Amino acid sequence: MRVVFMGTPEFSVPVLDALVEAGHDIAAVYCQPPRQAGRGKKERPTPVHARALELGLDVRHPVSLKGAEEQAEFAALNADVAVVVAYGLLLPQAILDAPARGCLNIHASLLPRWRGAAPIHRAIMSGDAETGICIMQMEAGLDTGPVLLRDATAIEAEETTAQLHDRLSVMGSSLIVEALSRLPDLTPEVQPEEGVTYASKIDKAEAAIDWSAPAAEVDRKIRGLSPFPGAFVEYEGQRIKLLASRLADGSGAAGTVLDDALTVACGEGAVQLLRLQRAGKAAQDAEVFLRGLPLPKGTQL
Repeated sequence: MRVVFMGTPEFSVPVLDALVEAGHDIAAVYCQPPRQAGRGKKERPTPVHARALELGLDVRHPVSLKGAEEQAEFAALNADVAVVVAYGLLLPQAILDAPARGCLNIHASLLPRWRGAAPIHRAIMSGDAETGICIMQMEAGLDTGPVLLRDATAIEAEETTAQLHDRLSVMGSSLIVEALSRLPDLTPEVQPEEGVTYASKIDKAEAAIDWSAPAAEVDRKIRGLSPFPGAFVEYEGQRIKLLASRLADGSGAAGTVLDDALTVACGEGAVQLLRLQRAGKAAQDAEVFLRGLPLPKGTQL
């Protein structure tokens, strides 16, 4: 099929690769514009932009798709379908209507649960047993369109957002290739009204750990916010990001280190911290981290 691909972050890259490998004609790749990054504030292309250039594809990165000129250029591509995955811009109706078979979105949740910006984070933070991928026919509403295909997967007990992100990206790549191969025969499934939840964008203000909360809640927050923005604690004036954890046995005053393995008491139960990061330092497994910053038994975080 003649495909317009629309995506921006690392999550979208395997999908682009899968479409190319499946033999589809990529008419153009749309992504967010390059942004300043690093100490030199040099403009850095997004992951999709960089990969598309490596593949020799036409890359476009408009700031908006609301203008008549941008919409005309999009329509002139004469695409059979647009594949959209974590693009980052709202698509006006003129864009949604331009491809012959419309726009298909790869969404990282089991719709209608977790519509919106941060479905992977929210699924882990809420303690969902499973999540998955939906291939959705896009319409004007926020993730409200009918679902063409879906695939579920269990969320592992110690899985972080980073790990689940990578698994779902691969699942999405496979599922969209299947959807395009079966597109004429797929029956759109209207999303039910019941069970709708919204995965609001992650606010950095959410990232501070409250040790008085139950261990299960603390553990889910640590894993759900890893790697970005990273749940954190303050210790002796410095911020420590907590990037991996597991539930553990133990009890004590909330926030107290209970042993030499970085088990920390919560309001109910305890968690063991597995991976941490100090400001300006690389992330480290707990054993290595403790060599640089000892947190002995009795330490209060």
